[in-house]
Amino acid sequence: MEITKNSIIGDVLDKYPETAEAFFSIGMHCLGCPASRGETIEEACMVHGANADELIDVLNRIANK
Repeated sequence: MEITKNSIIGDVLDKYPETAEAFFSIGMHCLGCPASRGETIEEACMVHGANADELIDVLNRIANK
């Protein structure tokens, strides 16, 4: 699974739970919240003022280890 801006956070966490730390590191501490699990990575980054491209790079590096 390639992680993109359109990937749903819950799907990424279900497949790659080890990516949670990357979300936490940019201030996304509400990963258990039903609303956050249904958001795309791009939507969540907009809300949290994070750079989606940088997060995608980190998430894909973690997922592809």
